[in-house]
Amino acid sequence: MLLMTACILLTAAVHGQTVYEVEKGNISFSSDAPKELISAGSDELKGLLDPVKKTFYFKIPVSSFMGFNSPLQQEHFRENYMETGAYPEASFKGKIVDEVDLSKPGTYAVRAKGKLAVHGIESERIIDATLTVQPNTISISAAFAVLLQDHNIKIPRVVIEKLASEIKVSMKATLKPRNK
Repeated sequence: MLLMTACILLTAAVHGQTVYEVEKGNISFSSDAPKELISAGSDELKGLLDPVKKTFYFKIPVSSFMGFNSPLQQEHFRENYMETGAYPEASFKGKIVDEVDLSKPGTYAVRAKGKLAVHGIESERIIDATLTVQPNTISISAAFAVLLQDHNIKIPRVVIEKLASEIKVSMKATLKPRNK
């Protein structure tokens, strides 16, 4: 993950282009199971976007999610399901695959192709996103689903009715040019 960040910054420095960095970002998720709705979110999203090369890297500390139904539920999320001691971050890195000119103001529907890493398992994904380009600001929003089985997250039989196998995720971020 650190290597990808370094590559984006080095490439931008060599070519004199501007890399955008998350100024404000949020990721939230919900599990809508038959017997319980669980939702949580985090404002600790970090990330970089190179609008010329259309490469990106986003990460979130998994332990930063708040808003569960109870402190015990939050503890189970961190320790039993996400195992944050072993897998402290989730990330998505890759490239925007659509032909768009992100140097021009406008709103663009794009597909981001890359590796989504959750619970130590990387999965190749294409995620639809909306980018709004304004002078010195790029805003990103996306919504997608994560299947627990794709990331080897086990649901104990005792809570099968309280935890959905498909988690709905949404993210929003505002990026500004990175200070050199």
